[in-house]
Amino acid sequence: MSLIENILYPVDFSPACVAMAPYVKRAANLVNAKVSLLHVVDLVSHNGFELYLRAPSEIAEEHLEIGRERLNAFLSSEFPQDRYSRILASGDAATQIARVARESKFDLIIMPTHSGLFRQRLIGSTTAKVINDADCPVLTSTHAKTVAPKPLEHREWLCAIGLSSNSERVLRYASQAATEVNAKLAIIHAVQSANPEVLIDIGLEEQIESAERQEARRKLAELQQRVGSTAAVRIPVGSIKDALLETVRQADADVLMIGRSPQPGASGRMRDLTYAVVRDSPFPVLTI
Repeated sequence: MSLIENILYPVDFSPACVAMAPYVKRAANLVNAKVSLLHVVDLVSHNGFELYLRAPSEIAEEHLEIGRERLNAFLSSEFPQDRYSRILASGDAATQIARVARESKFDLIIMPTHSGLFRQRLIGSTTAKVINDADCPVLTSTHAKTVAPKPLEHREWLCAIGLSSNSERVLRYASQAATEVNAKLAIIHAVQSANPEVLIDIGLEEQIESAERQEARRKLAELQQRVGSTAAVRIPVGSIKDALLETVRQADADVLMIGRSPQPGASGRMRDLTYAVVRDSPFPVLTI
């Protein structure tokens, strides 16, 4: 059974969503998955003039009808209605996207993030909330002025993992996903330097390795053995975030996979490092 059989594609009719269409189709073709388009109507965004003239229920019904018509017409040539289903919901966008994905058992959500000079606004955005709330993996685009990511291929996929109790689940998923599309998988594990001022070291071959690096290699080898993975391993040393991102930037990969907490919990699924990686990665990020 394939990991990804049903993909949810949330749309808000923006240029970013239009630009993502070829990427979504390519991703679906790679894994032979179905795609459903979802649009969420915000029924509380009425202006005062509307409320003065008409009943709220009447306004809401009209907004839903407009949303339905726009959704049916949106990307009709790329995603014909007879082959790609459309879903209309109302309420908070992030909440509804996560709900629809959970209740309809979607395997993957694909959506763009903010782009250009507004990269720093990822925190608090709809995309960030979806990543935090959704049960299934979420694939987000890169931040780019052109908005559209490069076509998804199957050359090299990266998986950034720690050495926590969640690491085996993340690597197992990453290994299976890469295998299904014939991609070459590489693992990145950043080691925190004892000296915060140390320069990032991304060399893979050293005559003398630190004890921390040696221990990381040993644990990663055990982890790969349990999962059945033979991925190449890269272990940069430095600030975790900076070392990880610098190693990623030097790669020529199609996707970076990184884990989230499997349960929402009091503090949510996301952590600061994951936010930073999604925001700053030079290519799309699949949060697992």
